[in-house]
Amino acid sequence: MKLKQLESMLGELQQFSNPKAELEQYPTGPHIASRMLYTAENSLGDVSNKIVADFGCGCGTLGAAASLMGAEQVIGIDIDSESLEIASLNAEDLELDINFIQCDIRNLAWRGPIVDTVVMNPPFGTRRTGADMEFLSAALKVYLDYLFILYPILEL
Repeated sequence: MKLKQLESMLGELQQFSNPKAELEQYPTGPHIASRMLYTAENSLGDVSNKIVADFGCGCGTLGAAASLMGAEQVIGIDIDSESLEIASLNAEDLELDINFIQCDIRNLAWRGPIVDTVVMNPPFGTRRTGADMEFLSAALKVYLDYLFILYPILEL
Protein backbone atom coordinates (compact mmCIF):
# COMPACT_ATOMS: atom_id res chain seq x y z
CA MET A 1 0.00 0.00 0.00
CA LYS A 2 1.23 3.48 -0.83
CA LEU A 3 1.79 5.98 1.96
CA LYS A 4 -0.74 8.52 0.64
CA GLN A 5 -3.40 5.82 0.33
CA LEU A 6 -2.74 4.66 3.90
CA GLU A 7 -2.95 8.22 5.26
CA SER A 8 -6.17 8.85 3.32
CA MET A 9 -7.82 5.71 4.69
CA LEU A 10 -6.78 6.54 8.26
CA GLY A 11 -8.13 10.06 7.79
CA GLU A 12 -11.64 8.61 7.46
CA LEU A 13 -11.60 7.04 10.93
CA GLN A 14 -13.81 8.30 13.73
CA GLN A 15 -12.00 9.89 16.67
CA PHE A 16 -12.92 10.76 20.25
CA SER A 17 -15.87 13.13 20.55
CA ASN A 18 -15.19 13.68 24.26
CA PRO A 19 -11.65 12.58 25.14
CA LYS A 20 -11.19 11.71 28.81
CA ALA A 21 -8.50 13.91 30.30
CA GLU A 22 -7.89 11.52 33.19
CA LEU A 23 -6.93 8.81 30.67
CA GLU A 24 -4.86 11.28 28.63
CA GLN A 25 -6.81 10.42 25.50
CA TYR A 26 -5.66 12.23 22.40
CA PRO A 27 -6.19 11.14 18.83
CA THR A 28 -3.35 9.74 16.81
CA GLY A 29 -3.54 11.68 13.56
CA PRO A 30 -3.47 9.92 10.19
CA HIS A 31 -0.28 11.70 9.11
CA ILE A 32 1.91 10.42 11.93
CA ALA A 33 0.17 7.03 12.20
CA SER A 34 0.61 6.30 8.50
CA ARG A 35 4.28 7.26 8.56
CA MET A 36 4.97 5.27 11.72
CA LEU A 37 3.53 2.02 10.34
CA TYR A 38 4.72 2.60 6.79
CA THR A 39 8.29 3.08 8.05
CA ALA A 40 8.02 0.09 10.40
CA GLU A 41 7.07 -2.08 7.45
CA ASN A 42 9.16 -0.65 4.62
CA SER A 43 12.36 -0.03 6.59
CA LEU A 44 12.24 -2.95 9.02
CA GLY A 45 9.69 -5.41 7.63
CA ASP A 46 8.06 -5.51 11.03
CA VAL A 47 4.35 -5.29 10.22
CA SER A 48 3.26 -7.56 7.36
CA ASN A 49 2.78 -11.17 8.40
CA LYS A 50 3.46 -10.20 12.03
CA ILE A 51 1.38 -10.23 15.18
CA VAL A 52 1.00 -6.59 16.21
CA ALA A 53 -0.39 -5.27 19.50
CA ASP A 54 -1.61 -1.71 19.91
CA PHE A 55 -1.38 -0.81 23.62
CA GLY A 56 -3.80 1.91 24.65
CA CYS A 57 -5.39 1.61 21.22
CA GLY A 58 -7.96 4.35 21.74
CA CYS A 59 -9.94 4.70 18.51
CA GLY A 60 -7.76 2.10 16.78
CA THR A 61 -5.76 4.24 14.36
CA LEU A 62 -2.39 2.51 14.83
CA GLY A 63 -3.97 -0.94 14.82
CA ALA A 64 -5.91 -0.13 11.65
CA ALA A 65 -2.69 1.08 10.02
CA ALA A 66 -0.95 -2.16 10.99
CA SER A 67 -3.79 -4.22 9.57
CA LEU A 68 -3.83 -2.21 6.34
CA MET A 69 -0.06 -2.75 6.06
CA GLY A 70 -0.61 -6.51 6.10
CA ALA A 71 -0.25 -7.58 9.73
CA GLU A 72 -1.19 -11.23 10.23
CA GLN A 73 -3.07 -10.38 13.41
CA VAL A 74 -3.73 -7.12 15.26
CA ILE A 75 -4.74 -6.90 18.91
CA GLY A 76 -5.94 -3.57 20.29
CA ILE A 77 -5.94 -3.13 24.06
CA ASP A 78 -7.56 -0.27 25.95
CA ILE A 79 -9.10 0.33 29.37
CA ASP A 80 -11.94 2.47 28.01
CA SER A 81 -15.04 0.73 26.65
CA GLU A 82 -16.15 3.82 24.70
CA SER A 83 -12.81 3.97 22.88
CA LEU A 84 -13.06 0.29 22.06
CA GLU A 85 -16.54 0.83 20.59
CA ILE A 86 -15.16 3.50 18.26
CA ALA A 87 -12.15 1.32 17.40
CA SER A 88 -14.44 -1.61 16.60
CA LEU A 89 -16.63 0.55 14.35
CA ASN A 90 -13.52 1.88 12.59
CA ALA A 91 -12.27 -1.65 11.96
CA GLU A 92 -15.70 -2.68 10.71
CA ASP A 93 -15.89 0.33 8.36
CA LEU A 94 -12.53 -0.63 6.83
CA GLU A 95 -13.44 -4.34 6.83
CA LEU A 96 -10.47 -5.17 9.05
CA ASP A 97 -10.27 -8.16 11.38
CA ILE A 98 -8.85 -6.67 14.59
CA ASN A 99 -9.27 -8.22 18.03
CA PHE A 100 -10.03 -5.75 20.81
CA ILE A 101 -9.54 -6.41 24.51
CA GLN A 102 -10.71 -4.21 27.36
CA CYS A 103 -7.95 -4.33 29.94
CA ASP A 104 -5.98 -2.06 32.24
CA ILE A 105 -2.46 -2.38 30.86
CA ARG A 106 -1.18 -2.74 34.43
CA ASN A 107 -3.19 -5.97 34.72
CA LEU A 108 -2.21 -7.48 31.37
CA ALA A 109 -1.20 -11.04 32.21
CA TRP A 110 0.74 -11.75 29.01
CA ARG A 111 4.35 -12.85 29.45
CA GLY A 112 6.96 -13.90 26.94
CA PRO A 113 7.20 -13.32 23.21
CA ILE A 114 3.48 -13.23 22.44
CA VAL A 115 3.61 -10.56 19.76
CA ASP A 116 6.20 -9.54 17.20
CA THR A 117 5.59 -5.80 17.36
CA VAL A 118 4.02 -3.38 19.83
CA VAL A 119 2.82 0.04 18.68
CA MET A 120 1.45 2.67 21.01
CA ASN A 121 0.64 6.28 21.64
CA PRO A 122 0.59 5.94 25.44
CA PRO A 123 -0.40 8.41 28.10
CA PHE A 124 2.58 10.65 28.73
CA GLY A 125 2.18 10.61 32.50
CA THR A 126 0.97 14.20 32.78
CA ARG A 127 -2.21 13.27 34.70
CA ARG A 128 -0.91 10.23 36.55
CA THR A 129 2.81 10.10 37.11
CA GLY A 130 4.34 6.89 35.82
CA ALA A 131 1.51 5.97 33.44
CA ASP A 132 3.93 6.11 30.51
CA MET A 133 6.34 3.74 32.22
CA GLU A 134 3.54 1.26 32.93
CA PHE A 135 2.88 1.02 29.20
CA LEU A 136 6.57 0.62 28.42
CA SER A 137 6.96 -2.04 31.10
CA ALA A 138 3.98 -4.00 29.77
CA ALA A 139 5.33 -3.82 26.22
CA LEU A 140 8.76 -5.06 27.23
CA LYS A 141 7.16 -8.17 28.75
CA VAL A 142 5.43 -9.30 25.55
CA TYR A 143 7.10 -8.03 22.40
CA LEU A 144 9.56 -10.07 20.39
CA ASP A 145 11.15 -7.80 17.80
CA TYR A 146 10.20 -4.12 17.77
CA LEU A 147 8.50 -1.49 19.88
CA PHE A 148 7.25 1.73 18.25
CA ILE A 149 6.15 4.53 20.58
CA LEU A 150 4.80 8.00 19.89
CA TYR A 151 6.21 10.14 22.68
CA PRO A 152 6.92 13.85 23.08
CA ILE A 153 10.48 15.10 22.94
CA LEU A 154 11.62 15.94 26.42
CA GLU A 155 14.14 18.52 27.46
CA LEU A 156 16.69 17.13 29.89
